[in-house]
Formats: sequence, structure tokens, C-alpha cells
Amino acid sequence: MIDTRPVLVVTNLDDPTTDLVIEELHGRGVPVVRFDSGDFPCTLSVAATVTRTGIAGTLTTPSRTADLSRTRSLYYRRPSGFAFPHLDDQAARFAITQARYGLGGVLAALPGCCYVNHPHRIGDAEFKPSGLAAAAEAGFRIPPTLITSAPDAARAFIRRHAPVIYKPLSTPLYRVGGASCTVEVAEVTPDEIEEGVAGTAHLFQQRVDKVADVRVTVIGRRVFCVRICSDLLDWRTDYSRLTYDVVQPPDGITEALFGYLTHFGLVFGAFDFAVDRDGRWWFLECNPSGQWAWLEPETGLPMMAAMADLLEREPR
Repeated sequence: MIDTRPVLVVTNLDDPTTDLVIEELHGRGVPVVRFDSGDFPCTLSVAATVTRTGIAGTLTTPSRTADLSRTRSLYYRRPSGFAFPHLDDQAARFAITQARYGLGGVLAALPGCCYVNHPHRIGDAEFKPSGLAAAAEAGFRIPPTLITSAPDAARAFIRRHAPVIYKPLSTPLYRVGGASCTVEVAEVTPDEIEEGVAGTAHLFQQRVDKVADVRVTVIGRRVFCVRICSDLLDWRTDYSRLTYDVVQPPDGITEALFGYLTHFGLVFGAFDFAVDRDGRWWFLECNPSGQWAWLEPETGLPMMAAMADLLEREPR
């Protein structure tokens, strides 16, 4: 019997990873409904009811209509934010809130749906201090870390644990000369800590004396480990200088990966580790919506098929 339930894919228009996943699903004959929740209500509409068996009703895009009671899975990637530019500020704030809790609440409660990942669980896992605490609980080795708004505490931590790097707790975009930029990860010294640190929270972490990085992508029950070699503090700043090798995780890492994901209720995670001169893996972070597709052509790992298996819910 053919399963006609669709996979819902929630992301923005410019998402090459999603394009590849959808191509794989289409090749398997799996119906897909792709939309950007940020298009609501201009070109996206919802009519949902709450029944004894859960959410029912329809979600309609310009080209598709999805039965909300018959959703196979939902791939939550990177949708744009809600926007109501035709309204004044107060009315727009109200409309955005209603859209978030209305459409967002419906999408978070689909009966029998496999979420990759559930948007609420993504939100929980994006808090770096929570992630580090969960990593320690799962058994990962983590560098000494300080979250503070106190300049004196920051200076004392740096003196004790030097060399120390500064990391943003989240990654909002800055515009410099009209161009979008992110706050970089950088080494910091005590004399660079100004009183302005008191203005908000900051994360400082002992720099691992690393010889390589490892990106571990967990897709369902599949674990893909790729060693990334470069001379960069943050390898994500220049992909042209990277080389890749498929590696096996040390003892205990796989169990810790799934312990971490279970803690947050995730089925996908992009984990970053630093490998020190003794071969030890140090947990840096896990991105519940991280990029991964570029690694398949570099390594030959069957990551696209693994993601399609998870969304199709019929492993091949």
C-alpha cells in the first residue's frame, strides 16, 4: 500500500540543503509540501481545528494543500520570521505574536508526526549554557567555561585559564558598511576586557590546544564523523582551507551523543568537537539545525539517504 502522507518542509527560499533533501524524497516518490512560515498570511494559510484525536484541517500554499491530520514528518530547517510591513509597529507586534502562537502552535502539535527536529526542542537546545550542561551530564569532556556580565570575573577567568576565547552566546547578524557580518570567535586577553562587558552576558572558554576538529552529524540512529583539518581557530571562516577524513568515534562518544539528543528530545544534531594533541575529543557545541550536506560530496558518506530515510520513516 502506497503511503500518500506528505513530508512538510519548513524553510526559507534559499536553502540548498533542503533542495537536495527534497530531490532525494521526490526520487523515492514521497510527496513533499515545502513552505516558509514567514510567508504567512500573504501566500500561506491555515485552517485548523482541535479534535479529540489532535489537530485537523489544512495548510495551503500557492501550489499545495496539506491535510494536517495526515502528516508523515516535518523537517524544520530555517524559516524566515513573520513580517507585517503594512501595519504600524503596535499592530505588527500583535500580528506577529498571533502568527507565532497560532500557526506555530499548530505546526508543533501535528498528530503522529516525526519532527526533525521539533521547533520547541530546537529552541531549548540553542541555549549554549544549557547545551554545555547537558554535554557534561552526557559524559562529554568540555573546556572550562564562564558566562558572565562581570568584567572582573572575566579578567580573573582569563588569567587562570589562558589562552581563552570569546564566543557569542547566539549569532545575530551585524551590518558593517551595508554587508551582513557575524561576531567571530576570537582569543581574548585580560587587558581587552572593558567595563562595557557589564552591559550584557558573555561566554568565555579556555581554548583547546587542538590538532583538528571533528564534525559529527547524527541523523536518526546514524552517526557520521568527519575529521576537519586546518590551521584556523574557527574552521567555518574559510572552507577553502579545509581537508576532510572519515573517522570513527572514540569509546563512549556514541553513547554520549544519543544521551545528549535524548536530553533535548532531538533526532538530528550537528556536533562540533576539538581534538587535542592526546587525541581527546572536547565538546564545543551542538547545532540542532546545523549544516551538513556539503560533507557528502567531500567524503562519500550517505548522509542524504539517511535524512531521507528518517523523513520517509521507511529505512532502506
